[in-house]
Amino acid sequence: MQYFEASSKAAIVAEQGSDKFMKFALINAKDIMQRPTTKDLAKAAGVSRATVDRVLNNREGVKKHTVDRVNKAIEELGFVRNIQAANLARSQRYRFVFALPRSGDLFLEEIIRHINEANETFAADLIWCDAEHINENDPHSISAFLATLDASETTGVAIMAPESPQVRDAIYRLQQRGVAALPFIADQSSMEEHWVGTNHTAAGATAATLIGRFSARAHGAVLVISESMRSRDSLERRIGFDAELNRYFPHLTALPSLETYGDEARAEQVIQNALKNNPDLVGVYILSSEARIPLTILNGIGGTSSLIKIVHERTPFTETALREGKLDAVIAQDPGHLVRSAVRKLKAITDKRVAKGSQERIRVEVLMRTNI
Repeated sequence: MQYFEASSKAAIVAEQGSDKFMKFALINAKDIMQRPTTKDLAKAAGVSRATVDRVLNNREGVKKHTVDRVNKAIEELGFVRNIQAANLARSQRYRFVFALPRSGDLFLEEIIRHINEANETFAADLIWCDAEHINENDPHSISAFLATLDASETTGVAIMAPESPQVRDAIYRLQQRGVAALPFIADQSSMEEHWVGTNHTAAGATAATLIGRFSARAHGAVLVISESMRSRDSLERRIGFDAELNRYFPHLTALPSLETYGDEARAEQVIQNALKNNPDLVGVYILSSEARIPLTILNGIGGTSSLIKIVHERTPFTETALREGKLDAVIAQDPGHLVRSAVRKLKAITDKRVAKGSQERIRVEVLMRTNI
């Protein structure tokens, strides 16, 4: 009897849910049917549908005053073009290239994994993504690589490289050839409108806040380690770190940045020297995206277990270090969100649309042992 009553209630709930779904579907269908069409645009602008199609697809052969009339009709009618349907009609396909550094560790592996996943995620939009490796320390070779990309084979490129005049000019020439481009994680000042990544200054300030709070007012020095201070993300993190530490935690002194250049032998030497020459160390901030080498060296040296350690980016290594208590916090940016946002932004640039800012904002996340 109880089973029958429960089943009856479940059926009623299911029926009510179905009614709500049908009501929503009918409202949505009605909304779609009431949207202005290209026929409505042609009538409002006083032109043929063929002319409207040429204007929407930015084809040549339409006089400026005619283009203005069509655009005015678009604005007045609130016309929204169905990009996906238009792309399917003309078999529009997208190939997006991620230009990534040659040298890299676990974080770069996470990025590549999500690039491969994007091929499945965006398959319905006829999008294909792949990764190409560049020498991030040689702006001339980066420029030469970007010069090989042609609009007939490449729709857009997301570039993870330090800012330089050579890279800036190569990106400009790339755009002139009709290839969409945006900075990926490593910002370029000339393209701040389209870049994908977190606010590096805020991320550095967050690291300073964590070390300052964890230090419990103990006086001492903070060791700052980076692969290279030539990269804009490292520079901005350092600026945010210093500003926050100097203003709110004057009992702590940030030491000059140590650059490892991704070399394990060099990293071991400079870290050991820093520990030897600064016995009052309170904490360590690894501001580059790869923390495995410097953190492994630190944890292998006796007497460092009490140091506060803050690093960037969630990887299998930093997750394990958090769980084992060898790391206090990770300041992260979701690699999956980074890749998906880059794809959506490149597609929006190609389709001459504006991507939704709220959807593409990459948040600064703080991960600890308790929330990973």
